[in-house]
Amino acid sequence: MSKELRCRLVRNTITSMVSLLRASQGQMERYPSKTEITAMAKKVVEYYPMLQDNDASVKHESINAKLQKRLQNMKTPVKRQGPTPERGRPKRRLTDLSPRDEEVDDEDADRSSSSGASTLLSPVRNSDDASTSSDKDSRQIQARHYKTLQEMCKKAKPNQEDVSQLLDLEFEARRSFIDSDTMKEENRAHLILDAYPCFKELHHALGELRRILDPHNNKFISQIKLRWEEFCSRVEFYGVSKKAMNPPMTMDKTEAHLALMQALPTLFPTPAHPPKKMGNASEVFLHVLKPTEDPDAVLQKRSLSCPVVMFDGCKCVIAVGNLPVTTFEKEKLGEAMIYVMAYFYALHLTYPKCVATLLSVIQTEVLQDAIHERDTTSSYRKALAEWHAFIGK
Repeated sequence: MSKELRCRLVRNTITSMVSLLRASQGQMERYPSKTEITAMAKKVVEYYPMLQDNDASVKHESINAKLQKRLQNMKTPVKRQGPTPERGRPKRRLTDLSPRDEEVDDEDADRSSSSGASTLLSPVRNSDDASTSSDKDSRQIQARHYKTLQEMCKKAKPNQEDVSQLLDLEFEARRSFIDSDTMKEENRAHLILDAYPCFKELHHALGELRRILDPHNNKFISQIKLRWEEFCSRVEFYGVSKKAMNPPMTMDKTEAHLALMQALPTLFPTPAHPPKKMGNASEVFLHVLKPTEDPDAVLQKRSLSCPVVMFDGCKCVIAVGNLPVTTFEKEKLGEAMIYVMAYFYALHLTYPKCVATLLSVIQTEVLQDAIHERDTTSSYRKALAEWHAFIGK
């Protein structure tokens, strides 16, 4: 967890504990005891495993020390009172829970970069209460994470590491929303990207693919790229052997990447035909713009709501349906199918029937994600059997 999020978590946890104690017991000067702070520290590392101590036998020792230090900076020092009370207006006590400037500890060093949203933990509960309300707590906490994420994404240059951290913490609630059947396929991309504009960044879409398939493997995306490169090198020979491609030695890299992507639906065919006026099935996920074509006009005419790469010879644009989402460099055209698959997963989109076999093969062979038994169609089994026979698997 980044320092900014950790500072905010510690600060708001202590604030919540003090507020709840004072509200429940009616004592303006009531502060949490050491026992209560320790119990909360255990709860914090339970909700946020990344804060656990790696080398210590007590996993909550570090966060407990930070909570204790924060509490010490919050307490109002009380002067000893003589036999006669001081005259005049009494000094204001610290009832708004805001620390004085001179008492700000090292946990607040980066507070100036944090957003206005707060990430609060639930109050300390008995074990019986916790067992009955843990689901509710999780939903409330993830809602706060979402609020913080929205505030962060409104910044001109949000901290991308913090955005990724919040996407990790809010994953379950987000997938429940995205995977629900309440959204129509044609409106899904618009609604999800409105709720999560961070997915317009390509690396966040790839990060979501990792969270779905292998959340604990930080090298997952680089491993996928290596498997895709190996897959493509074999597909080139496969395509030449089936006379679906010309030998790539006579092409430059861009031409070879385009030729391979255009040949993929032929090498892993599906009985279903592409929509009318679309021609080759590769137009479902790749469209090379002609000099006279207007990209916006081409997108508006598309009848499919799946991801597509638009290439004009200089740059690449990924669109979902008729909505442009993000761009990437021409030099990364060879990874375009990985990006397409990332948006299929991130937005929970359905494979078009005319390329379902191809995308299912990429899913199982490159992403190494098993498909459901009902999706193992005869065309998929046949295409996979021919492919495995060719590579000697």
